[in-house]
Amino acid sequence: MSIETDIKQSTPFKSSYHRVIVNLIYTSNWLAGSQTQLLKPFKLTLQQYNVLRILRGQFPDPIKVSDITERMLDKMSNASRLVDKLVAKKLVLRTECPSDRRAVDVIITEKGLDLLTQLDARQAKWDLLLQEKLTADDAATLSQLLDQLRA
Repeated sequence: MSIETDIKQSTPFKSSYHRVIVNLIYTSNWLAGSQTQLLKPFKLTLQQYNVLRILRGQFPDPIKVSDITERMLDKMSNASRLVDKLVAKKLVLRTECPSDRRAVDVIITEKGLDLLTQLDARQAKWDLLLQEKLTADDAATLSQLLDQLRA
């Protein structure tokens, strides 16, 4: 389906560049909505899921909250607040950094790792839906074009 059909636009876009901007925003929101639905049964937000994946990638080493912020997909997120919510869910541990008392170290718990394992299985099913729409070459080309756009 075309972006024009999806947004019910009857007049042409001003340019192909304007069309691609609208298409990227619309598609980004569509992907985020799909991911939100995948996470909903687990009572996680996209940003919390992102923090958990960052922590899993760092595991077994702890990471400072400031480093989590640098790695997050959503740069507008408040990593400290997200970590607090994950601590309350017992998915991460927050401790004072031994080398810098002003800094806080965060590490994922076994419960957090187990939750990510469950989500990995659901994510794999979701990825299969994308494979029905894009070939591996298509996905690589799209990623390369998006990298080029941000460069």
